[in-house]
Amino acid sequence: MNKWLDGDGLEKDIVISSRVRLARNIEDNTLPEQMNSQAGKKVVEMVKKSLNDDFVLYNIEDLSDRERNIFVENHLISPDLLKKPQISSFLLRDDEKVTVMINEEDHIRIQVLLPGLNLDESFKICNEVDDIIEESLDYSFDEKFGYLTSCPTNVGTGLRASVMVHLPALVLTGHINGILQAVTQLGLAVRGIYGEGSGSLGNIFQISNQITLGESEEEIISKIKGIVKQIISRERQSRKLLLNTKRIATEDKIYRSLGVLQNSRIISSKESMNLLSDVRLGVGMGILEDIDINALDNLIIEIQPANIEKGSEQELNVTQRDIKRAELLRRNLNK
Repeated sequence: MNKWLDGDGLEKDIVISSRVRLARNIEDNTLPEQMNSQAGKKVVEMVKKSLNDDFVLYNIEDLSDRERNIFVENHLISPDLLKKPQISSFLLRDDEKVTVMINEEDHIRIQVLLPGLNLDESFKICNEVDDIIEESLDYSFDEKFGYLTSCPTNVGTGLRASVMVHLPALVLTGHINGILQAVTQLGLAVRGIYGEGSGSLGNIFQISNQITLGESEEEIISKIKGIVKQIISRERQSRKLLLNTKRIATEDKIYRSLGVLQNSRIISSKESMNLLSDVRLGVGMGILEDIDINALDNLIIEIQPANIEKGSEQELNVTQRDIKRAELLRRNLNK
């Protein structure tokens, strides 16, 4: 089980995770875009010294491609951190709920990831880590504009908050496009499971703020929570609609998906995600019992390509991965 999935979270049947990220830069240091290897290592050392032994340092250039991608698939680092391996590193706390990315787009990206709808606690922890770092480092800050960042959209609070939601009933009832359009009109961004540029595999969407200037951290968190709660309400209404008007067809879809996952011998990650989405819906609707929703969320991560290759002595081709993925799913869903 991925460590950050441990623990309780509100609305777990619909909300997979809550993430808060703060962007910071260190005064009088070259930004990562123009940074050479020596300047990069200097920043890494400064950030490392600011935190205690609860954090373990990983240098991107010391990791294999597979190891790098596993950290991305596990949502512990961003794909962008891999773009400049000669200068980029990250500090990971023992419980894997806190990551401090170094020399991604900015010098510092503090990320807190918790299960369920847990934005307030995520922000609290993120703020505590931010305060610890700021005790020994001077941030680039302007009295008028706030925290200064590489990208203008992060200037101000530097805060990005996101909630990963599973919305299969809204998709099945055809209401999802209207919901997502309304969300974007309210100033929020909708992305796929791995953030910007990724698709919405398995009916999973990330809802996050786009603006960090002109609003306080508390206002940003409150706005996202309010909108996500409305989305949760609409998803619950759609699930009731399916039970009331299409119960047999919905149950058939869910049980067929579970049967394929329990018996397949070769399966792609895309098909697995769609079938796991059906099973997760079945658990949330009370149709399927004795299946742990945390275990399903862990499987969503474990079936990804780099995770499938864990423990393999050599790189696997697509067919070999698909066979191992089917074995993993059978082993976990036939318990």
